[in-house]
Amino acid sequence: MPPGCHRRGSPIWAPAPAREMTDEPSPDLGPEAPESQATSESSSEPSSTPLLAPADGVPSLAMYPSDIARAAALLASGSGPVAIDAERASGFRYSNRAYLVQIRREGAGTVLIDPVNHGADPLAVMAPVAAVLNEAEWVLHAADQDLPCLAELGMTPPALYDTELAGRLAGYDRVNLAAMVERLLGLQLTKGHGAADWSKRPLPADWLNYAALDVEVLLELRTAIAEVLEKQGKTHWAAEEFEHLRTYVATPTRRDRWRRTSGIHKVRAPRTLAAVRELWTTRDNIAQRRDIAPGRILPDAAIINAATNDPDSAEKLTALPVFGGSRQRRSAQVWLDALARARTTEDLPTATEPLNGPPPAVRWSRRKPEAAARLEAARTGLTELSQRVSVPSENLLTPDLLRRLIWDWQPVDDPAPVIDAFLAEAGARPWQRELTVPILAKALALSAAEPTTEPTE
Repeated sequence: MPPGCHRRGSPIWAPAPAREMTDEPSPDLGPEAPESQATSESSSEPSSTPLLAPADGVPSLAMYPSDIARAAALLASGSGPVAIDAERASGFRYSNRAYLVQIRREGAGTVLIDPVNHGADPLAVMAPVAAVLNEAEWVLHAADQDLPCLAELGMTPPALYDTELAGRLAGYDRVNLAAMVERLLGLQLTKGHGAADWSKRPLPADWLNYAALDVEVLLELRTAIAEVLEKQGKTHWAAEEFEHLRTYVATPTRRDRWRRTSGIHKVRAPRTLAAVRELWTTRDNIAQRRDIAPGRILPDAAIINAATNDPDSAEKLTALPVFGGSRQRRSAQVWLDALARARTTEDLPTATEPLNGPPPAVRWSRRKPEAAARLEAARTGLTELSQRVSVPSENLLTPDLLRRLIWDWQPVDDPAPVIDAFLAEAGARPWQRELTVPILAKALALSAAEPTTEPTE
C-alpha cells in the first residue's frame, strides 16, 4: 500500500492529523471514553519487535487461473473476516488497477494473487475469489485507496472495517499502518516498496515479502483498535463510517482536469491557457493509450513552458528544456500540432474555472462578510468539539460541506432541523449530525445576532 494522504474527493479525506487522546474523560463520551494511551509515543512505549517476514513464510504467487482457484479454495477453508490489501503502480501507470492482491484469513493463512498476468479475463479468473470474499467482512487499511481497484476485479465487500479510519476516530495523530501496528501490537514493520512499480514482472522476492507483511497482522490490528473504540464509546460511530465508505459512490467532478497542471497559476492569457489545455489533453490521450503515468510522457513544467513560449517549429520547440531529449524530439510534431490547435480554436477558456459551490473561504470577508462571520463561529465551535471528543474536525464534518451550509444560510427561528436536514441530504452520518447540529445551530444563531460590516468592492 503506497504511503501518502487520502486524495481529495475521498469520502473520508482529512488533511489534518487528529490530535492525541488525553487522560481526562470526555463529557460527551463518558468517563471511560479517552484512554491513557495518548502519552508520548516516543518516550513511554516499550521498544517494538521487528516483523521481518511472515510467520509461515512468503506464500507462492498465484498467477495462473488454476493457482487462483486453489487460492480461493484455501481461503474458503478458513473462517472469520479477511484482511485484504492491493498494490498498484501509481506514478508509473495511467490506470489505477491492482497488480497484486494480498488476502489473509484465520485458518487459511495468506495468499498472494497476480490478477493481471494470467492472460485471461480478469473478472472470470477472479470470480472464485470474489465468491469467497462475498461472505466475509473485509479488513483494510485506508480502504478508499484499494476498493476501486478491487471492484474492477469484481470484488466488493459485504461488510467493511477500515483500521486507518478507526485510528482517526480514536484520535491517533499517526494512522499509517506501520505506526498503528507498532503502537497497538508492539511490532515494527520495516519500510518497504509501497511506492514501487508493481506492474514490474517478475516481482522480486523482497517485494512479495513486503506485500505479505501488509496483511500479516491486519486482523490482529482490527481487534486491537476495535477494543480502543469500544472503550471510547465510538464503536457505533465507526460502524456508520465503515458502512458509508462501503457504499460510497463518488460523484463525477465537473472540474477541468487540465487546470490541475502544476504552474498553471502563472498563466492568465486565454490563448495560452488553450495551449495548456491542448498539450495536456494530447498527453493524457497518449498516457491512457499506453497505460503510462502522464508525467512520464511529458512533465507539467514542460507543458507550461511550451504553452508560454508557443514555438511554431521543431527547431524552436526542441530548444526548450525537456523537448530537446531524443524521445521528445521524435514526438515534436505531436506537440506542435497541439499548439497549432490552440492558436486557431475559438473555444478559449476563462482565466479562472467557473465555481461549483462557494468561493474559497479567504475571499468571504470581502465578498460576503456575514458568511465569513458565520464560518468563523462554526469553525470555532467544531474545533472545540474536535478537542472534546478527540476526532479531527474534518472527520466530524467535511470542510466542503460546512462551507456549502454556511455560504447560503438564511437565518430561521429554529435552525437545528434545517441544519440537520441539509447535512442528512448531503450524506452526513447520524453520529456526525448528533454531535455537530447543536454546535452549528448555536454558532449560526450567535453570528446572526452580531452586526457585520458592509462588503467592500
